[in-house]
This record gives sequence, C-alpha cells and structure tokens, in this order.
Amino acid sequence: MRTPERVDNAPVRHTTRLSSAWRPRAVPRGASPTSRDKATEPTVAEALHPVIQGMLGHEIPVRFEFWDGSAFGPSAGAGSVVVSSPDALRYLLWAPGELGLARAFVTGGLEFRGDFIGVLQALNQAAPPNLHMGVPVLVGAVRAARHVGALGLPPQRLQEEASARGLKHTKKRDAQVISHHYDISNDFYGLVLGPSMTYSCARFTDSPMSLEDAQAAKHDLVCRKLGLDQRPDMRLLDVGCGWGSMALHAAHAFDAKVVGVTLSEAQADLARRRVHEAGLDGRIEIRMQDYRDLVGEHFDAVSSIGMFEHVGTSNMDRYFETLCQLLNPTGRLLNHAISSVGGSRISRRSFIGRYVFPDGELIDVGEVVLAMERAGFEVRDLESLREHYAKTLESWVHNLQDTWARAVSLVGTRRARVWLLYMAASANGFLDGGISIHQVLGVKPGSEGVSLMPATRRAWS
Repeated sequence: MRTPERVDNAPVRHTTRLSSAWRPRAVPRGASPTSRDKATEPTVAEALHPVIQGMLGHEIPVRFEFWDGSAFGPSAGAGSVVVSSPDALRYLLWAPGELGLARAFVTGGLEFRGDFIGVLQALNQAAPPNLHMGVPVLVGAVRAARHVGALGLPPQRLQEEASARGLKHTKKRDAQVISHHYDISNDFYGLVLGPSMTYSCARFTDSPMSLEDAQAAKHDLVCRKLGLDQRPDMRLLDVGCGWGSMALHAAHAFDAKVVGVTLSEAQADLARRRVHEAGLDGRIEIRMQDYRDLVGEHFDAVSSIGMFEHVGTSNMDRYFETLCQLLNPTGRLLNHAISSVGGSRISRRSFIGRYVFPDGELIDVGEVVLAMERAGFEVRDLESLREHYAKTLESWVHNLQDTWARAVSLVGTRRARVWLLYMAASANGFLDGGISIHQVLGVKPGSEGVSLMPATRRAWS
C-alpha cells in the first residue's frame, strides 16, 4: 500500500487556520512515517491514515488529499476525496458516520473529484455496512484531530436541515416535510429533471434513449397497466401528482380526465400552468389536497408514483383502504414506490433523513402486497425497475453538474450540494441492490370476481 505523501500540485486552498501547536511539514513522495525524524510532527495525511484505514480497511480504494498538500491512496481510480479544511473533521467528530460526512460535504470542507458516483461507489464498497466509528477508531480520530487542529465546539446546525414539528404522518407534519423537499425552486428542479419535470424512475426501453423519452415510456407503461387505453374519458386520480407530468400524459395520450393532488404549493402552481399551456384545463384538475381528504369521489383508476415513501407504515393500511374506496369496481391502482428488503425508516441521524426526506419510509414490497390485499385489492402484477432508477439518477446528477452555476444561483451552494450528494448516493443504492423500486398493480374486483384484466402482459408491454 502507498504510504502518505505530499502531492506535487499546490495544496487546496482553505480559510481555516491550523492549530498554532503545530504546522505540517512537507513529506517527500514515497516517504513512510517510519523514515521520518521522530521529532518531526506528522503531516495531515500521516495523522489521519490510521483513522481512515480503520473505517475503510487496509485497501483504501480512492485517493485522499488534504489541505496541507499531503495525500495517500491510489492515483489511478475513480477519483479523489479532497479534505480542504479541518472543519470537515470537526463535523465528523461531532456526528460520526454518514451524517458528519454529509455535513462536511454540504459545507464545502469535503470534495469528491473525478467520477462523483464512482468515488462514492468505491467508498461504499470498501466501508462496512452501517458505517460507524468503533471506540478504537474514535479514540484515534480524536487524537488525530487534536494533531491537525480540528478539535473545537460543535458546529452550528445547518439551516438546510429539516425541522419538522408535531407527530409523524399527521396532515400538518406531512405538509411541512413535503414543503421542505419540494418547495425550494421549480426552476432548480427543471435543471435537474429536464423538460419532462418528472421526479420518479424513468423506463429506458431503447439504447440510446433520452431521459425525456424514457420518462414518457414510464408514463405510457403506467397508463396501459391502468387500462386507460381501453376507452376514453376514464377518470384518473394521480396521488402526489408532482408538476403534473403523469396527468398531462394521461390526458393527452389517452383522453383521460385527471384529478392530481399534491401538498406542495410550488408543484401545484407550476402543474396548473403547464396544464393551461397544454390546453387541457377541461381535462385536468390540480388540487392542493391530502389523500386523506378524498372522500365521496369515484375514479376508474389511481396512480401513485413516487409518493408512497411519504405515507409510512402506520398509515399504509389507511392509505390503501382510502384508495380502494375511491375506485369503481374493476378499477385499478398502480403503486410505484422505492422499497427496501425488510423495510427501513429513514433515520433522523442519516443524511437523507435530515436533509432530504424527513419521516420517509421504504417499505418491503412484500408488505405492500399484503396491505393492498387487506384493503380489498387483488394484486395482479409486480415489476422491478431498479436498474432503470440507477440510470435515471445518473442522468439527474449529470444535469445538475452541467448546470451547476445556474443551480447555485437558484438555491445556494449548500442546497445544490445536498441534491448532488443525495442523487449520487441513491444511484449507488439502486446499483448495488440496497434499495429497489417496484410497480405493484392491483384491481378492485367487481361482482363475482370480475376484473376486466387482460389475459397477459402484452397489453402494456
């Protein structure tokens, strides 16, 4: 393994002063800690090398570069982790593990250079599951932090972190967390998502295929699974309608009459504008409304795309019961949602739980099937689109990187960094199978079990 060294190019600039107790000295390339004068203070790389080895193992997969110009790790590979300030280590000490690393990145003390997704993938593969610092590593980290001047009071909480109040999954709190995630800037989402303005997994049926065409293919698949191609004027409820893309596709391509509901004011405003510009005001109604307030109405089909993650296990049965009651006999529900084997609640100690999806839950697809059956649905089809979501996220990451200056001008550097890290990390989650995404299709049977379902999948393939 390479020993810590000093990089040839100029060190990364930083504004935080090093501790006056010591200042790192240059280390000749290839020099090892044992070859140095014992009285000489270690470089930052030498001080931190054992700590990072303790977290990632002996085969460190990417290069680490530090603010004093020292470094270790392979030069060839996906890229580098650049630590440009002792403040990055302070975030990690006060929140060991994922959350501290994320805070260091969001505030700019930590950078990933090269293939962003590839660097995260290499780190993820090297790190043990549920990365955390054991006592020996933590003690070593504190000692190293003292050497490099990173000890200090806990950093202030970042304003980009969510601060929802009240009981989980009440209407009031759900509205707060939805606003935290979606009401940041429609223009920002436009940069990331592209012209389709679709914030869910696309379906890449051909290669090559643009993101916009892949999103249209996904919407077309959902419409056909719901049977909207069987007759015009079918009444569709789109729960969590986002910026109206599914509603627009269903109304334009299949002559459906659509009610879209969302808790995001920003989404509703833009969705209504898009509907008007498309000349579909008579076919699409966009509402600011909670699904729990949908009573006394009847629909021929229901789509729930990328919304179920906000529902929660405690409300899952009520959710499907409500949607089943809203459907006419032989009506279908398509639930498109991220899932996790065994289920997982997104912890407030996690990066995504604190910055991105507060109160989010990823429910095992098996539990989803059982809950739909308890509510009165007959489950007729289940499909995974895991690899498609990885590819979708890679497209979003590239969109954000390509329009970075504009994105920062819209939401600020820190929030742009939040979205970059969240999407890149999520892409790796889908690539390695840690999380998946499933479309579960159910039908509300009519009298004597009549379903009007097609005999095979060829109806929507």
